Amino acid sequence: MKNVVWDPLRKKEVALTPEERVRQWCIGVLRDQMGVPVHMMMSEAGFKLGDKQFRADILVYDRQASPLMVVECKRPEVELTQEVLDQAIRYNMVLNVKYMIITNGTKTFICRKGETGYKFIDSVPDYEQMLG
Repeated sequence: MKNVVWDPLRKKEVALTPEERVRQWCIGVLRDQMGVPVHMMMSEAGFKLGDKQFRADILVYDRQASPLMVVECKRPEVELTQEVLDQAIRYNMVLNVKYMIITNGTKTFICRKGETGYKFIDSVPDYEQMLG
């Protein structure tokens, strides 16, 4: 039997790939440390940019069901480069979120949208702070 893990967002078992392991770890951090309600998150959220279909690893929604944060998960051996950040920024052309996280499970960067673009932040905001 293949290694599988229960995804609380998709409410089903999914193959436990290295990227999925990072996604499940991140879901736990969002839920347990940042206080994001599970029902306010979606994994593998599909959306369109131009005529291309994309999938965000994790989307966090605000109380009005508008996207608040996008999370891009990579396998642990994938370096978090400008290219990875650019991917999340491209997603944001459609999603228009306040926060972005890129992580490979070893390194994690959190950005907050300001008046002149995204800035890296040092502290991890909780859900209530992100809503404010």
